[in-house]
Amino acid sequence: MYRIGFGIDFHQLAEGRDLVIGGTTIPHHKGSLGHSDADVLLHAICDAMLGALALGDIGMHFPNNDPAYKGIDSKILLKKCYELVQAKGYSVVNVDSTVCLEAPKIMKYAPAMREIISTLLQVTIDDISIKATTTETMGFAGREEGLVAYASVLLTKTGTPAA
Repeated sequence: MYRIGFGIDFHQLAEGRDLVIGGTTIPHHKGSLGHSDADVLLHAICDAMLGALALGDIGMHFPNNDPAYKGIDSKILLKKCYELVQAKGYSVVNVDSTVCLEAPKIMKYAPAMREIISTLLQVTIDDISIKATTTETMGFAGREEGLVAYASVLLTKTGTPAA
């Protein structure tokens, strides 16, 4: 049995913040603004996995007003979301994702991102797709006010749910 999930996440860009995408810190004069490290890609993947199994969304599991998650590394959130998936008796087949931002160009960092995500989700690097696009200077992403990531995840039933 298969389940498909879709996730989307947005974050503002601000001076004085790190730009963390896919578990990788990317040099840039602006970074993502958020309660955690604001990793837009990992958050979208979390939502896709949770949505595939009707487990709510990342904000339900890790509220942005909970001090326990202030500044948390989103790799920890992705790992915890995957544990929820595994507890339901599922595993990841593949992830397809797109990050939308005007600058900086991020594709040279994609291999590192794919490696991090594949390790956390216990799949091969070939099971993780990361694409990047701009909005041709239109909208909030085009004005470099923010960025967005989209992710689709395919899950497969691998066992019985944990009791």
